[in-house]
Amino acid sequence: MCKPCYENSPHTVLSRAAGWARRMPAVPVWWDTFTAHLQTHRHTFYAADAITHTARLILDSGTTDPDKLVNRAQHAMPWLVRPLTDFFRTHHLHDAPKTAENVRAAVLRERRIEAVPLPPRPAVRAFAQALLDQRERAAALGLRPNRLKTIEIRLDTVRDLALHVTGRGHRAWTSLTITDLKAFLAQNPARRASWLVGLRQFFAHAHRTGAVLHNPAASLDAPQARGYRGATLTLDEQRNLYRRWNGPDEMHPHEAFIGLAALLHAATTTELRLLTIDDLTPTRHAVRFPGRTVGLTLDTATWKALTGCLSHRASLGTDNPYVLVTRLTRTTRGPAGAAHIRDSLAPVGLLPRILRSTRLLTLATELDIKQLTAALGMSYAGAAHYA
Repeated sequence: MCKPCYENSPHTVLSRAAGWARRMPAVPVWWDTFTAHLQTHRHTFYAADAITHTARLILDSGTTDPDKLVNRAQHAMPWLVRPLTDFFRTHHLHDAPKTAENVRAAVLRERRIEAVPLPPRPAVRAFAQALLDQRERAAALGLRPNRLKTIEIRLDTVRDLALHVTGRGHRAWTSLTITDLKAFLAQNPARRASWLVGLRQFFAHAHRTGAVLHNPAASLDAPQARGYRGATLTLDEQRNLYRRWNGPDEMHPHEAFIGLAALLHAATTTELRLLTIDDLTPTRHAVRFPGRTVGLTLDTATWKALTGCLSHRASLGTDNPYVLVTRLTRTTRGPAGAAHIRDSLAPVGLLPRILRSTRLLTLATELDIKQLTAALGMSYAGAAHYA
């Protein structure tokens, strides 16, 4: 057999596993299952290599216990941890590490499940386990797994539905109709979209597992208004803030610059944090915020506030390259934290995103969306949200 055929032949994995099984004093009970798992989940060459290194790990450690093998692989062969963990968890031979967060989340999930009346409770417990399995699979594949908080929210929705329908005489999920779900969603129209996501996931799982014969949530929808609906400032409020930050009042220079940059130029927290001295062009009173493709000539008030930040930076005697330097970052070369940007506006009781959103709404009505994306370095979808 030529080398390419040998590396791609399924027989390679079987012969490799059989050969190492003869060398081991005690063959693990899961060895054949592990071999079959690698054949179907890994490339032949990679699977054969995993067989060899797993066998060597067993011979060196003298144990076949899944937990001990995974712990030893973390130090001796880190690349082997993933295939071992994938196999052991799939066949329920190894549990995920229990951190304080996982333990707390498990207690909260159990509390929600126990709150469901007894007849429909087993289906909810199976749904919770399916969400956990989905989370583990996503983590193993390098995808973004569901947060534990998201799973709790989904269980909250199903628990509330169970309490609602049992109060109306339903004793099983199979008796629910679309009318029952509509009545439940009508209790809180503001949360209809969030609740409907949880109901769709639950009934889709229940339908796949045979807990219900049909999915009553499949035809429901939650129409939502398009466009930005967050908090913004009125024109009078914007004028008052401009007078404060461009007036003679004594304040920390960071407050004036952060406020004006966000209110007049839609600067983000990240852009303000990462703004360096090299991004400034003093001769033109211009600045290029990080992430934007074009420079921006600042108005007189914003440049005056920026000059105050530079004077404050000079008084600290720092080598930090960033414009906004704090007491904690003056001895380092790192940027200020996002909390500093937020706390600088605490005297006016506003968040930077509210100032930025106010400006974006104005620009979206005055500029073409392509001009807006080019000027601010935004994506088309992000800019269209404000149009």
